[in-house]
Amino acid sequence: MPDPLPDPLRARIIDAVERGFGAQTEMLRQLVRIPSQRGAESAAQDFMAAAYRQRGYAVDHWRIDIDAIRHLPGFSPVAVSYDNAYNVVGTHRGRTQAGRSLIINGHIDVVPVGPLDKWTMDPYGGDIHDGWLYGRGAGDMKAGLLAGVAALDALRAAGLQPAGTVHLQSVVEEECTGNGALACLARGYRADAAFILEPFEPKLMRAQVGPMWFQVQVEGDPQHASAFAGAGANAIEKAIFLIGELKQLEVEWNARKAQTRYYCNHPHPINFNLGKIAGGDWGSSVPAWCHFDMRVAVYPGQSLADARAEIEAFIAAAAAKDAFLARHPPRIVYHGFMAEGYALEDAEDAEAVLRSSHERVFGRALEEHSTSAATDARFFGLYADTPAIVYGPLCKMPHGFDEAVDLDSLRRVTQTLALFIAGWCGVEPIEA
Repeated sequence: MPDPLPDPLRARIIDAVERGFGAQTEMLRQLVRIPSQRGAESAAQDFMAAAYRQRGYAVDHWRIDIDAIRHLPGFSPVAVSYDNAYNVVGTHRGRTQAGRSLIINGHIDVVPVGPLDKWTMDPYGGDIHDGWLYGRGAGDMKAGLLAGVAALDALRAAGLQPAGTVHLQSVVEEECTGNGALACLARGYRADAAFILEPFEPKLMRAQVGPMWFQVQVEGDPQHASAFAGAGANAIEKAIFLIGELKQLEVEWNARKAQTRYYCNHPHPINFNLGKIAGGDWGSSVPAWCHFDMRVAVYPGQSLADARAEIEAFIAAAAAKDAFLARHPPRIVYHGFMAEGYALEDAEDAEAVLRSSHERVFGRALEEHSTSAATDARFFGLYADTPAIVYGPLCKMPHGFDEAVDLDSLRRVTQTLALFIAGWCGVEPIEA
């Protein structure tokens, strides 16, 4: 196990991050300017592969084979093409291999920007205003993705490199399935710890929920809109009825937080989010169909199979209250996230290194939190027996208009990460 870092060395590493932060910020601006929504991440992944290659890392750049991971624990069902889904991993191997290994994981995919006229900044401009860098994915999570690159750059600027192996992973599909991170596991990438710089503020994430996506497909009985009241069955109205009923299940699942270890004090851990709805074909016809998509979540340790069964039984019981739906039961389709919850446990060594690094940079004790969101940490912790640290910069409006990352927090988080790498992997001079 590497010895604790002497304070002069830590000061040297912190200063190296400071001196390189201008270049790090400019690199982030360039990456934000490359749109990378689902199915269109390849240009941004080319950017990451080039960045790794320029630094002399071994680069693995491959298209995900969905059939190669479909059978694995943690796989989420998909309804989109993977023809253009590429992962990129850059690997540094220490000369002495005297230190522990580390995976630094981040996702390149971003969510849609929504109506452009609602942004006050160009969502792909990378503009800086009052210490914030704006753009879709600026915080979630291109800033964290590049912090891994910048932290290793800083060590190199200080004449050092990790003594162990470090894998820099840039993955797709985090925002909808997590299958990108799963593909890295399937390809054989393993380490003694993982570090994910999601923008949850510079706090240690103790636990996360497991999101589930499902679509409810509702039938109707189409009629001319001029028909007398009660003719036909309006699929959109039937869907609205079911959505209202599902809110009661949300209340029931949140009440169960009292039985959980990490969420008993969380104000509202489980959200039944109505994310999308579509239906009908013609303004003068009673709608014949309506589909609505929901994102719900499970607690760490909660069975996904049990959750699905409960949702299906609840919708069936709700449908039975309606004469038409009782005869035409809704269909449920799973088409995205099917993720277990995760809690960081038995990771005392990694936590100790993070706490020491954070306290040196921020001058205060490390706080922790449990989140109602999810990250790719579950793949490492649940399926690879690898403690996964989640800790990152401050972001405002993730998934919203005018998403932005706080540059001061990003600088300090990068300094913390550089110290963590040095403390976890050990360091050695670049030249033998």
